[in-house]
Amino acid sequence: MENLPKDKKIILFDGICNLCNSAVQFIIKHDKKDLFRFVALQSDLGQEIIKHIGIDAKNIDSIILYQPGIAYYYKSEAALEIAKSLDGIFYFGNIFKIIPKKIRDSIYDYVARNRYKWYGKKESCMMPTAALKSKFL
Repeated sequence: MENLPKDKKIILFDGICNLCNSAVQFIIKHDKKDLFRFVALQSDLGQEIIKHIGIDAKNIDSIILYQPGIAYYYKSEAALEIAKSLDGIFYFGNIFKIIPKKIRDSIYDYVARNRYKWYGKKESCMMPTAALKSKFL
């Protein structure tokens, strides 16, 4: 855990989920300030981070935003915090914070439960290209 970059926000994602991989590609494209690094939940480091922040690995079906030494965000809160950090119009996604967290997370959970059925999944975690390798831990 000491080797994690302290000045980056770490996004833990489902490495075999097509929806999640598309979201990672979208974030990379719009991360003009180079704020984010990515870790697959299925990786050893992903499991180590989950254990460190105290989330039960059996309950992981969500994106997690981890800011080493500061905080972590889970489900809809993670998505909104990521959007807030992106440039341009995506910042305004935070207007969804007016919706109660319980309702936002219910919608998030519904999509999470159906993501493989709707978007499919890969046999193994995404392998970043050489150009993107520095974005992944």
